Amino acid sequence: MKALHVITPVKDSIEFTLETVKAVLGSEISVPYTYTVYNDFSTKENTALLEKASEEYGFKLVNLEDLTTHPSPNYLMVLQLTQEQALKEDAGLLIVESDVVVKKNTLQGLYDGALQREDCAIAAAVTTDEGGQINYPYLHAKDKLSGVYPDKKHCSFCCSLLTPAFLRQFDFHQLDPAKNWFDVTISHEALKLGFQNYLFTNLPVWHRPHGSRPWKQLKYKNPLKYYWLKYTKGLDKI
Repeated sequence: MKALHVITPVKDSIEFTLETVKAVLGSEISVPYTYTVYNDFSTKENTALLEKASEEYGFKLVNLEDLTTHPSPNYLMVLQLTQEQALKEDAGLLIVESDVVVKKNTLQGLYDGALQREDCAIAAAVTTDEGGQINYPYLHAKDKLSGVYPDKKHCSFCCSLLTPAFLRQFDFHQLDPAKNWFDVTISHEALKLGFQNYLFTNLPVWHRPHGSRPWKQLKYKNPLKYYWLKYTKGLDKI
């Protein structure tokens, strides 16, 4: 693994996204890396704001409407495109979602940690609230001390590095488009192939669960209504 391809998929939620962008670009990192934001059919106003931010801060912006007519979400397409790009350069694929704020050492820490573990498929940073308490989706790790642990559940893609060794073994074109919990499927496939997925509780990142899709906060306030909307209205796919 010679470099990192860091990506942030986004649809609208510009304020949160710009916090994510600034944190990534403010990283203290020695490994070569590129940073690309994939804009998945945000509004015209928000697309214009992203384009302005791209010029100001220096990250690459890809507007998916230039690549496809398929309506949002196009997360699977982003995974497939970036897997191919990462493999061309023997780079790790590091996903930082638009509701996450990394620390200065997060990117380098995940890179170093993955490099030190030959069996690593996914190196995931644990997520916390603003006060530093571990939160969704890693509530099962609340009692763990600061360290690195094999994760037998699955690694969320809130802030996760996928290694080239694993990317070479599992083609994301094999993923079922109808099953949109791709992080779960990819985590399980890694374990099936004999890899380990590691959770780094010593590299916490601030996560605002579903901050990029505010309606999903309903999951915590009124779960019955949330799941009714999810399965009857397909709202999980917007």
